[in-house]
Amino acid sequence: MRFMMIVKATTDSEAGTMPSQELIDAMQKYNEELVKAGVLLAADGLQPTSNGIRIAYPEPGGKPKVTDGPFTEAKEIIAGYTLIEVKSREEAVEWALRMPDPHGLGQGEIELRQVFEVEDLMNDTESLAKEAELRKQVEERKKA
Repeated sequence: MRFMMIVKATTDSEAGTMPSQELIDAMQKYNEELVKAGVLLAADGLQPTSNGIRIAYPEPGGKPKVTDGPFTEAKEIIAGYTLIEVKSREEAVEWALRMPDPHGLGQGEIELRQVFEVEDLMNDTESLAKEAELRKQVEERKKA
């Protein structure tokens, strides 16, 4: 089972305030624990929405609408994520509870969401085979 720990933004992260060295050290230690346990798939912070672009589809079949950031409602914005693969929901919660306060100022909030597996979304063998081939190509490109 894969789970994504979504770190919510704060006014400081949206202002581009960089984390303290103490927080960087704590997050590196946490990530090392995830690696040693063999559950870490990816972990990254995101730049503020002032550097972002939002693409919306306001009308069915219509042209997408492109909007440059920044975007409002910092609590609804993602500042970073950690993707893990674990055996159970309970294990995912345990790992999420071990994450240091992601902003180090008592403002941190993490949303934990299970990732759909391709088999959950597709049930016909042709679609599953196409998806498997695409994923294989991605893995081969990573190795190249």
